[in-house]
Amino acid sequence: MLKRGYHHGNLREALVEACLRLIAEKGPTGFTLSEAARVAGVTPAAVYRHFEGREDLIAEAARQGYEMFADLLEHAWGKGQPSALASFEATGRAYLAFARKFPGHYVAMFESGINVQRTPELMMAARRSREIMERAARDLSEHIPPEKRPPPAMFWAHIWALSHGVVELFARGTPGTRSPFPPEDLLETGIGVYLRGLGLIPPDE
Repeated sequence: MLKRGYHHGNLREALVEACLRLIAEKGPTGFTLSEAARVAGVTPAAVYRHFEGREDLIAEAARQGYEMFADLLEHAWGKGQPSALASFEATGRAYLAFARKFPGHYVAMFESGINVQRTPELMMAARRSREIMERAARDLSEHIPPEKRPPPAMFWAHIWALSHGVVELFARGTPGTRSPFPPEDLLETGIGVYLRGLGLIPPDE
């Protein structure tokens, strides 16, 4: 049980923590708002002062996740400077790191069925993370001739799909147990194949 006696904003955060715990234990659809209240150590009536239903609670967890995700991406992108290639690769690795470190938020964001347009705050947080990823792709793709240059949104969407696939197939639970290669290696080589196809890194000798 989480600590009792929450007041004001602390109760809202305690409920989000309870939500994340229940997501990890039962999945995003395996618990009720009353269960979240019990885990947080408050009455069900107190929950409805902050959230109208379970979906609203999960949406808040997803919003927080997107904010954390965007902060991590921004840090990864800046850390790789002054090389656009290093920055781009760092944002791809940040995706994998986020999924491992914050599995509850990851599920709330990508596997709960919550629409990012459910609330303006959630939509803005999700948009911020996409904008950082597109900026990394745009900076790197400046070296590609205009007639061969993919749109930045498409460029990053390909890398996002690759990163998400590695997370879902090989990095959930005990990393690497279902693959002959570590997830980090799969992601790095996959990005390398993609970037070589665009002529952004030289082919292997």
